[in-house]
Amino acid sequence: MTAPSLARRLGLTDAVVIGLGSMIGAGIFAAFTPAAQAAGSGLLAGLAVAALVAFANATASAQLAAAYPRSGGTYLYGRTVLGPWWGFVAGWSFVVGKIASCAAMALIFAAYAAPPGWEKPVAVLAVVALAAVNYRGVTRTARLARVIVTVSLLTLAVVVASGVAGAVGAGEAGVAADGTVAPGAGSGLWGEATSALVNGGALVNGGAYGVLQSAGLLFFAFAGYARIATMGEEGRDPARTIPRAITIALGITVVVYAAIAVTTLSALGPEVLARSSAPLVDTVIAGGWHWAAPVVRVGAAAASLGALLALMTGIGRTSLAMAREGELPGWLSAVHPRFRVPHRAEVALAVVVAVIVLAIDVRGAIGFSSFGVLLYYFVANAAALRQPRGERRYPRALQVFGGLACAVLVATLPWQSVVAGGAVVLVGVAGRAVVLGVRRGRAPVE
Repeated sequence: MTAPSLARRLGLTDAVVIGLGSMIGAGIFAAFTPAAQAAGSGLLAGLAVAALVAFANATASAQLAAAYPRSGGTYLYGRTVLGPWWGFVAGWSFVVGKIASCAAMALIFAAYAAPPGWEKPVAVLAVVALAAVNYRGVTRTARLARVIVTVSLLTLAVVVASGVAGAVGAGEAGVAADGTVAPGAGSGLWGEATSALVNGGALVNGGAYGVLQSAGLLFFAFAGYARIATMGEEGRDPARTIPRAITIALGITVVVYAAIAVTTLSALGPEVLARSSAPLVDTVIAGGWHWAAPVVRVGAAAASLGALLALMTGIGRTSLAMAREGELPGWLSAVHPRFRVPHRAEVALAVVVAVIVLAIDVRGAIGFSSFGVLLYYFVANAAALRQPRGERRYPRALQVFGGLACAVLVATLPWQSVVAGGAVVLVGVAGRAVVLGVRRGRAPVE
């Protein structure tokens, strides 16, 4: 009996918007501060490295998605091209890392939107609400993502405008004794960026290692195109739509991230940015636009909500693919007869994320997520490298670079993230080995 398939409803614009909703928000509102802690103004170099690695990984994902236009992303690609164990490692890394990201995004949303003391209940409510949206169908997901992306981009435009306006009075004031931001706290638009480059990276805290660590922390923000690839079974003409959506969404995101990185670093300076819990709010204040702080808070909440929505969508589809292959409990493979979505996987995900939200601290979530995402894309590059000539769209050198870069960035992440991520991956591998052993023991003897 053939398993029911998902409905092919997504066009190119919908797929691009879902990818943008995944990327724009997660990194801008969560990753710049730890990246500045690792590299100071060298986070600009780290952003460039992360973008290059993301491009290499995007080409691998696009090439694979064109050849295998079904749900599952790198889990499917690794399993088909390299073997079941490779697929499991990719799928397990994706699901675990992105579940942590879901909890982090929910908490970041609540930090901007909830009254003091109500952060965790509001975060759980956001998870439940978005699970209900996903349950009703992927086209509703795409429509909501489009609204959220529009709000996010308008908010980021306000931030950049405040940085440009603040550049006129740059250097006239700084950080007060109590640590608050005053207008002119940075060295003017492009000031920190150009000085870091002209002075040979003198402002970089950790040298080359700090730059690479910042790249690893920033990389998870670019991983939204993974959500596009996991939805290959729901795209119209997926062999054409999915690769184009991946490259378009990534290109737009790189431009937006570069503009915001230069603006925040110039307005605040690396030291203030490294201490800020809300760097974009502090940026508009430093530019003298105090009235814009509430606007940015609303936009930050919307962007985090968009990232959470896309994350939950992608995890549900990967869980569906793994359940179809027996890597996760089979009941998760059910597709709703009316809405044509993996409804049981969506509900189970919402429950798990809600529980984690009640117990988790946002600290370290980015590093843990980056570990899982980089491992996931290492498998993607390895699978793309093995594709035959007839399926190739990009030079093999890109996949070699992408795989090596993923390994290097994993090694330079904070050691706590490496240890925790490695332990969880090993637990998954050991669990799968036990399950396979039990299944072999129950197999009838011929």
